[in-house]
Amino acid sequence: MSSVQTGTIRSQIPARLDRLPWSRWHWMIVIGLGTVWILDGLEVTIVGNVAGRIAEPDSGLDISAAQISGLAASLYVAGACCGALFFGWLTDRLGRKKLFLVSLGVYLFATALTAISMDPLWFFACRFLTGFGIGGEYAAINSAIDELIPSRVRGRVDLVINGSFWIGAFIGSFLSVFFLDESIFAANVGWRLTFALGAILAVVILLVRRHVPESPRWLMIHGREEEAEAIVAEAERRVREETGEELPEPDSTITIRQRRSIGFGTIARTVFKLYPKRTVLGLSLFIGQAFLYNAITFGYATILITFFDVPSGDTGYYFAAIAVGNFVGPLLLGPLFDSVGRKVMISGTYIVSGVLLLVTAYLFKQEVLTATTMTLCWCVVLFFASTGASSAYLTVSEIFPMETRAMAIAFFYAVGTAVGGITGPQVFSRLTETGKVNDVALAFVIGAILMIAAGLVAAFLAVRAERQSLENIAKPLTAEDAEQEAAGSDRKGTSSSGPAAPAAAT
Repeated sequence: MSSVQTGTIRSQIPARLDRLPWSRWHWMIVIGLGTVWILDGLEVTIVGNVAGRIAEPDSGLDISAAQISGLAASLYVAGACCGALFFGWLTDRLGRKKLFLVSLGVYLFATALTAISMDPLWFFACRFLTGFGIGGEYAAINSAIDELIPSRVRGRVDLVINGSFWIGAFIGSFLSVFFLDESIFAANVGWRLTFALGAILAVVILLVRRHVPESPRWLMIHGREEEAEAIVAEAERRVREETGEELPEPDSTITIRQRRSIGFGTIARTVFKLYPKRTVLGLSLFIGQAFLYNAITFGYATILITFFDVPSGDTGYYFAAIAVGNFVGPLLLGPLFDSVGRKVMISGTYIVSGVLLLVTAYLFKQEVLTATTMTLCWCVVLFFASTGASSAYLTVSEIFPMETRAMAIAFFYAVGTAVGGITGPQVFSRLTETGKVNDVALAFVIGAILMIAAGLVAAFLAVRAERQSLENIAKPLTAEDAEQEAAGSDRKGTSSSGPAAPAAAT
């Protein structure tokens, strides 16, 4: 590793990364980093589907279904919020790679401990720690992905990666059916094996992830430009060998003053003072999707059991259908975020999903739905809602400066999820356990209103970030430093050390 030296430099690293054609190098990044959402989907779905079984007398745990879908779900989300803030702060200071390895290790350890839970307190503590690891993943992974993926396809790639949560949900749905089959596994064994499998998958992902490079953008800003240059040069070499063609010349240069670290005060001032409208946008998007998703994913199995008499071991089939709709949404609509644009697509997916959810609430209240038709309604709602939810992560990961990116993701995830993701399961579980149709319909309406409200905010405040370099969407703070330094030199009668930095996005 080269020594860390700071100074004012001119670099073409961002432009060189953005002009790379898609290659196996990018697939390595997508597979190595994106698979964490599969784990998260697996984790959340398994808990939602095994809630009924764990609450049964012979499960080995003295716990109720409401405690699992309510308290345990909220502890998982609370852990994710804390983990996002803690690891997000460290990610901006210590680098993306170190933290996406450490946070996955925390998840692996906590999930393995969940499998051997012998009392409710142990189970609750493990749910918190599991969320702690997953929360750290969100900050480190989203920042790394956006900094390594070319700008022309960043929207669709980011959405599909975030949407891959539902691949995990699909797998978790069928695994829960298999492991909850008492003709194969005892009632106090099957649900434990589902958690153990999550830990095994984490080990495999950890082995793959070792080969994913550090973000050259982060290295460049933190005085390690030699390492950044080596990573980009290696990527360019691989692309040339793969395509047999020379790469076009980079079209821009950025001047920055390197720093070893960025203070928390600077980060807070950047988010709230320099970009207040973007802050409102990020919070709105996260609160809306967090309430909807954390309430529904943790509580849908309880609805099926309570209102449609679906056996606890069969809820996975219905959730698998929902998972397909959730993943197909970002897969099919993702390219439109790079062509039609962010503003139209973000606001549209939020508003449409909210309206469709209101229709579902009405049909449920009229008691005209069956377990199958209810699931079909949710498939349609979540086709749009999943795309919107994924765009929330895309939005906050690209509209704030490089030096604050991981912490910004962590902040919006933590605050939005704390408001929507912790209260959502609590409100939802209390409304569903009453056994009253009107109460559940009310929960649907609350989620719908929050999604529509977030969509209206996006219609006015969303940033047109499609096909733009991250440095053009939000100028790095270090680039502003260099610009001010150059201006000061001009006032003293000396020349600037390099070309002007990119203008800040409006």
